[in-house]
Amino acid sequence: MDVEILSRIQFAFTISFHYIYPPLSIGIGLMLVISEGMFLKTHKKKYEVLTRFWTKIFALTFGIGVATGIVMEFEFGTNWATYSRYVGDIFGSALAAEGIFAFALESSFLGILLFGWNKVSPKVHFISTLGVFLGSMFSAIWIVVANSWQQTPAGYHIVGEGMMAKAEITDFWEMVFNPSSVERILHVWVGAFLAGAFLYISVHAYYLVRDRHQEISKTGIKLGLIAATVFSLVQLFLGHLSADGVAKNQPAKLAAFEGHYYTEDPADLYLFGWVDQENKEVYGVKIPGGLSLLLYQTFDDKVTGLDKFAVEDQPSQVNAIFQFYHLMVGIGMLLIGLSLLGSFLLWRKQLFNHKWLLWIFVFAVILPQLANQFGWFAAEMGRQPWVVYGLLRTSDALSKAVSADQVLFSLIMFSLIYSLLLVLFIYLLNKKIKHGPEDAHLIDHRPHQQNINNFFTKD
Repeated sequence: MDVEILSRIQFAFTISFHYIYPPLSIGIGLMLVISEGMFLKTHKKKYEVLTRFWTKIFALTFGIGVATGIVMEFEFGTNWATYSRYVGDIFGSALAAEGIFAFALESSFLGILLFGWNKVSPKVHFISTLGVFLGSMFSAIWIVVANSWQQTPAGYHIVGEGMMAKAEITDFWEMVFNPSSVERILHVWVGAFLAGAFLYISVHAYYLVRDRHQEISKTGIKLGLIAATVFSLVQLFLGHLSADGVAKNQPAKLAAFEGHYYTEDPADLYLFGWVDQENKEVYGVKIPGGLSLLLYQTFDDKVTGLDKFAVEDQPSQVNAIFQFYHLMVGIGMLLIGLSLLGSFLLWRKQLFNHKWLLWIFVFAVILPQLANQFGWFAAEMGRQPWVVYGLLRTSDALSKAVSADQVLFSLIMFSLIYSLLLVLFIYLLNKKIKHGPEDAHLIDHRPHQQNINNFFTKD
């Protein structure tokens, strides 16, 4: 394989592994704010026990997320030097803003969150929890802003020519609020909330099927299901909004998402299928005119196909993009179904009688993670052959001094190191889950503990 392919594989591998952890940190952070907020409101011990337990899991995901994120910054300089020079002014501003507005906020309150339980008042500790959560969200803002600028550049001009050309900011806020940034930030946030909520549900469903920590886990599942139901439905709206933005700003990417080779009126919507790239055909189940209806609320408007773009400007892996995009959408619909079913049974006081569904919730923890990964794969592969859409091709963004053998060697080393990190993470996470919440026995054996099965019962 050549340098470009190996460099793309290496970056995709390292960032995919890293992206396991930030969504969990953001999502668990939201659940910490909810549970600790309930503790402040009700002064009930079970909410404090929940918050203390999940704080430990948050610390684990946060720490590994920080460690694995550092590698990518080195890759920009080693494998993608031309790209780094080209976007340095843009990325430098965004990453500086992340350090000022996000990392400083997180680091200021993280120590209090982890070690301040018996040293500060409950209100101060809650403010610290909120600060860490907001810091993680601000961090996501600036990373997504930088990536969104690659998708829809704005607020810049090009200085220099040829290999020395680079983009410089002319309007900072136009760069920040580029045409795709807001909708993509919201989409990423809600994906992270779902990752955290389903991990929350998974752990407490595991306790219930193992007949451990019954009362506190019923409370945990209730909080997790409320979050999962709300945000899975919100994600349906945000996903549609994001697709509308792609249709407007990156029509070639949308055409790849849908395997849409020819400009048609109306355009069909495939629920699933297989793209025959050689013959430019899609085989699968479709809704006639569905794509035109979703994008324009009418059957009369045309949807731009790949035939409107030069071959060298089209994404090359259309079938892979099609599959990743449809897997993301399919998982999103499955999450909605699971959340609504769980909430309905909880409302009917029947959820905890269905052990089969609790087992599904135990393993459903993987679904939001897969949806997040597949969504990024589709977005990044769909942008090709551009690393900065319409401005800089991926093939021109590589470092000139790096050989294929060097990239391959570093890819093998990263694979080994990250495999060890993954084993370590699973081991430590499993150890904390098996140990369970501190003082949970006080909740489980408290006499006359009120039944929380009723979705609308005030705890």
